[in-house]
Amino acid sequence: MKAVYKRELESYFNTMTGYVFIAIVSAFIGLYFVLYNLRMGHPYFAAALASTIAVFIFAVPVLTMKSFAEERKTKTDQMLLTYPVSVPSIVLGKFFAMMTVYLIPMLIGCLCPLVIRIVGTGSLVIDYSTILLYLLLGAFFISIGMFVSALTDSQVIAAVVTMAALLVIVIWDAITNYIPETPVASLIGFIVIFFLAAFIIYRTTRCWTAPALIAIFGLVASVACYFLAEDWFQGALGKLLAALSIYGTINNFITYYTFDVKGLLIIVCFIILFVYLTIQAVQRRRWN
Repeated sequence: MKAVYKRELESYFNTMTGYVFIAIVSAFIGLYFVLYNLRMGHPYFAAALASTIAVFIFAVPVLTMKSFAEERKTKTDQMLLTYPVSVPSIVLGKFFAMMTVYLIPMLIGCLCPLVIRIVGTGSLVIDYSTILLYLLLGAFFISIGMFVSALTDSQVIAAVVTMAALLVIVIWDAITNYIPETPVASLIGFIVIFFLAAFIIYRTTRCWTAPALIAIFGLVASVACYFLAEDWFQGALGKLLAALSIYGTINNFITYYTFDVKGLLIIVCFIILFVYLTIQAVQRRRWN
């Protein structure tokens, strides 16, 4: 894994990708820091970080789009997969290399709470807790972008799909508010979720057995539960999707200044899930 990590990290700084990412993210963090904290006098750096979420939606895909898509297009992935290195080591090496690039502007941002503390009154606990949240959010966004990149050989498609996925994640709460609360809508939604999960697993493994079982079980179980307890389906889909929202976690840290352990654990679980899916996608290509 160490060799893959060093190789990937060097590739980001042998081109302009790493420098551009660090420059853009650092510039916007500094801009919002000056605007909110120094000029408007807001006591918490968390307010400045809250405004940078849109920057990460567009900057992270630029960082992740080349992770696997470029190697698939140039066929260098075949050489990489013949190395005496396990697939998890390859994926984790790439993941940690991208996290290192992401970490640099965040470390620069760690100076901002100290400046606030020197010139005014602030809370290092609140600010550094929010920075921790954004580190995990960055890892979550990177894991999604890496997974998408592993499914295509086009960097442009990988970047666009990742941007779309991150945008959906950020506005997830607004989307769930428009979901009908009728039992039939929940039934259809659950069936769609099972079939979508089956499709993702198939795309990752190219094996029909598990996806088919998941789709059939999901269809039968959803319909059976609907007829046995229709009242339970009233608004159930919206509640389930709302429970998966990370916006509530961001809101707890930035608006209510609450250290949301449950929310952080959900984000960590999502990171593990998408890293695992990436490993399975690369493993499939290795055997192919």
